[in-house]
Amino acid sequence: MLAIRLAPDIERRLELLAKKTGRTKTFYAREAILAHLEDLEDVYLASERLKRPAKSYTAEEVKHELGLHD
Repeated sequence: MLAIRLAPDIERRLELLAKKTGRTKTFYAREAILAHLEDLEDVYLASERLKRPAKSYTAEEVKHELGLHD
């Protein structure tokens, strides 16, 4: 269960859309969340990853590690 407060103008737009299409406001709220949830998760994971930068390797180090040196 989720309860959210919307600005009155957004609430009106959502209600109008629901009435025009015969869908519920909940349907559109769910659709909006699903449409953006993956992007929000990616942003969160990326920002967390940036807090702990990984070691970087030069091309030469990678070649050496993989046994690809000349």
